[in-house]
Amino acid sequence: MRSASAYIFVDKCLEIIEFYRNIFGGEITNLQKSEDGKCLHAELTVGASIIHFSDSFGRTTQGDNVRISLECDNEEEIRRTYQSLIVDGEITYELQETSWGALHANLVDQFGIGWLLNYQK
Repeated sequence: MRSASAYIFVDKCLEIIEFYRNIFGGEITNLQKSEDGKCLHAELTVGASIIHFSDSFGRTTQGDNVRISLECDNEEEIRRTYQSLIVDGEITYELQETSWGALHANLVDQFGIGWLLNYQK
């Protein structure tokens, strides 16, 4: 496994990531906006860690807006991890190829923990 980090989904993402940058320091990178100016993805680098952010687009609620993002080392690892976590869980975004050149999935495991799995090819 390459890394595990928090992924936060909130309304007014750009304001909120700036709030946390002011507290923790660090740098906002990889900022990707939709055509209407909402944040599709942004990263706050704090020391050696990255906290990922996105606008919620109405898909999450408070208390359900933090997930764990796993960056996998290879295709075998992401497929094995996905198959293990979906047992008695709920698939939000099935494991598939993405427009950003990765295998990606989004799910909630049997314990109610949200996971984002990614393998950048």
